Amino acid sequence: MILATTTSTQDSGLLDVLVPAFERESGRQVKTVAVGSGEAIELGARGEADVLLVHSPDDEEEFMASGKGGRRRLVMHNDFVVVGPPDDPAGIRGMSSTDALERIAQTEAPFMSRGDDSGTHNLELKLWDEAGVKPSGSWYQETGQGMGATLRIADQKRAYTISDRGTYLSTRDSTDLDVLVQGEPRLLNIYHVIDVDPSAGPRVGAAGGRAFAEWIVSPPAQRMIGAFGRKEFGRPLFVPDAGKTDEQVAEAA
Repeated sequence: MILATTTSTQDSGLLDVLVPAFERESGRQVKTVAVGSGEAIELGARGEADVLLVHSPDDEEEFMASGKGGRRRLVMHNDFVVVGPPDDPAGIRGMSSTDALERIAQTEAPFMSRGDDSGTHNLELKLWDEAGVKPSGSWYQETGQGMGATLRIADQKRAYTISDRGTYLSTRDSTDLDVLVQGEPRLLNIYHVIDVDPSAGPRVGAAGGRAFAEWIVSPPAQRMIGAFGRKEFGRPLFVPDAGKTDEQVAEAA
């Protein structure tokens, strides 16, 4: 069974817990392809994945509208944060996300974008647009890599970036970056699981995809998600949400 998912689920370590548990319980073997959400959804659209675990709502809805998605179910959420050097040379600490990006652009402080059509990258582009900024110039660089690698590059270059909180926390011991902007409704980061419909291509293993999708929203898997990170970081890296609606999660966040 092929699972196409985001780098944040891999870089945070969550898949290291979930995938072996699913394999033990189902007897199925999982091949994980961790890429940006946009690329993961493209794999599904080409029939090269059986199930998707992604966090790019606009791309997900477009995929479902194409008829190539089976069911789209809410799995979990965390949030996005703007991080940067502890001394905060651009002075964005405590600002709104859009004001912070506007200040970064005005001061031309280094900013590392994933630039990979991931859910994180798409959120970043929306925030620049809302800030009325078209980022360009030597201060704005695209890594073309996943979240963990982008955080490490931002650390090396004393740059700002946008991260999901889970990956930020899981790399905190190896980087020196502070959370400077957080806690806005627009920074909510929701993950869905989508089993790929057989109409996407003859290679789709629909039964395996459905089995994983049903398992990850089951009570045992949701308990694993809710416990993940609690011992090491003093808080869960993801909040389990199976059975809720996106609206309910947004209202409670």
